Parts: sequence; structure tokens; C-alpha cells
Amino acid sequence: MNCTHPMTGKGADGMSHKTRNEVIHSFQVNFFAMSLLNAFPWDSLDREIMTTTTSDIIMEILQMTCLHPICLKNPPSLKYRRRFLTELIKRHEMLAAEPLDVLYEALGEVMCAQEEDVCYKTYLLPTGDAVSLAENVAVISQGTTGLVTWEAALYLSEWALENTHLFKNKTVLELGSGIGLTGIVVCRSSSLTKYIFSDCHQTVLQRLKENISNCLTNCDSNSASVCVEELDWENVSDEQLQRIQADTIIAADVVYDPDIIAGLVRLLSRLLNGKVHEEHPDVYIASTVRNPQTYDCFKKELEMAGLRHVVMKDSVAHVFPYNRASSIEMIKIYV
Repeated sequence: MNCTHPMTGKGADGMSHKTRNEVIHSFQVNFFAMSLLNAFPWDSLDREIMTTTTSDIIMEILQMTCLHPICLKNPPSLKYRRRFLTELIKRHEMLAAEPLDVLYEALGEVMCAQEEDVCYKTYLLPTGDAVSLAENVAVISQGTTGLVTWEAALYLSEWALENTHLFKNKTVLELGSGIGLTGIVVCRSSSLTKYIFSDCHQTVLQRLKENISNCLTNCDSNSASVCVEELDWENVSDEQLQRIQADTIIAADVVYDPDIIAGLVRLLSRLLNGKVHEEHPDVYIASTVRNPQTYDCFKKELEMAGLRHVVMKDSVAHVFPYNRASSIEMIKIYV
């Protein structure tokens, strides 16, 4: 199963029309990533429904989403599955076909179940492998935003999939790993020497370790040494950085709070100024620019610290579903 978005044909009306298999695949990818319901190709499904009097495509979508083994083991949130099934039933009722009992049974099960604080988002890699991450249902939970996956992490993961050569035989340090998507994708796709996940929030570190264990243990594609470091940007010692000795440093969505920018830039300066490394590491940071003033402040702090940057213009293949309208910028930082 290829997770990249396939090319679609053009209909006589000039609109892009997905094939039946593309529609089903798109539903699966978006469902497991818990995309907003308006991101699903409902119009394409409606066109398929209009050309048949059977429930076959609805049943196939159900089998590839709510009844799929991934969902049974690592389910999206109950609220999300309720909304999804309700909309799927609405589309099915457009058919002049017999009621699909299994569809109503699936909705009945989730209606009776009790919501938990933790759900799973699953991202399908181009190889067909699945990365299932436990994350909190609430965006802000236990005083942190680090228990959910953010858009810049998805972008950085896509970029890493296209630039595996940059990680070959390297020791990679990730700052602010959160629940671990980017690092797990890099470890699953690149021939690393070592990957160091890091964060400073205890609850995030615990969730991170669980996701790493679930996604990387006994993974044939992962031959790298993997570890998790508690890394406080303000208080990290030279001894800890010496022990890490990273060749490549990456981070996603770490530039969001003006109060932490100075500490981040000081750490980057220490990593790049040659005092803790024989050679300057490569540093790549991807950011969703939510507040341009905050992001400009980060760039000014870099300049004041004697650090330069260049904006990475690489185009990346769309592998994961997320809001492409978001302004995401990736930079390489150097001395």
C-alpha cells in the first residue's frame, strides 16, 4: 500500500476525479490520521454511489477504516469515529439499497463506549508500514502541548523521507521530540548510527518512550542505536552535549513561545560554535509560522548570536494528510 497521494484523472467537466481504489485509500489515510472530515473525498464517494445500487464501496471503506486491524488495536478517538460513521451512514442512506447492518453495528459500539484521554493517530509510510502514535485527545494536556503531533513534524518527516542520504551513518539529535513522529519516521527510513530523542517534560518523555517501544522494537528497518534524553535547554551541561556528540540536529515546531527562544538559540550556539564538537553539526528546524512576530524574533536572536540561516526550498512529496495551507518554513542554521 503506497501512502503517497496518487495522480488523479480529469473528467469531462475538467474536475479531478479519483478512481474507486484512490477514494478508498484516501479514506483510509485520512481516517487513521484523524483528519478533519471535510478533508475526505466525499464528493468522489458520492459519484461512486451514484453509479451503483450496491453498498460495496461503503463496505470496503468500513473494512479499511473502523473494521481494520489497525483500528482494532490502535483506534482513533471515540468522538472521531462516531462523527466519521455518522457521515458514512448519511452517504449510504443516499443509496436505494438494503440497510448495511454492520455499519449501524459499528456506530452502536462506539456510541456505547466511553471516551478515554488517549487515542491513536496512525500514519502510513510509502512502504505501507504503519506508525501508530498514542497521543492525548486534548491539544493542551497536563500543562503541555507536547502530547500531540504538530504539522511541522509531519512536514519534517516528509522531508526526511526524501533526504535519507543526509542521515546515513550519522548520530542525530532531535530537540523537542514530543510524541516522536519525526524520529520514528527517520529511524524507520534511514541508515543511522544513532538517534537521540529529547524533551524536558516528564509526561511527554514517558509517552515518547512508549511510542518508541511500540514503533521501533523488533523493527527490521531500524538498526540504529536509539535513546531518549531529558534535555533542558537552559540547564544542559557541556558534559551532556559532549556525550551526545550529534552530527545532525533536527527540530519541528519548537519556535512557538517567545519565552523559550533565547534558551533555544543559546543551545544552538553552543552546539555550533565548536566547543563541544570537533566539527559543526548540520542543524535543520521546521516551523509552522503561526505568529510572524515570534518567528521573526527567533531569526533576530539567531543573527545576534552570530548564527546564519538559509531557507530550505526543497519540494517534498505529500505523504501524510495535514493542512497544506499552513505556513511552514524549514531553515538550515550554520555559523
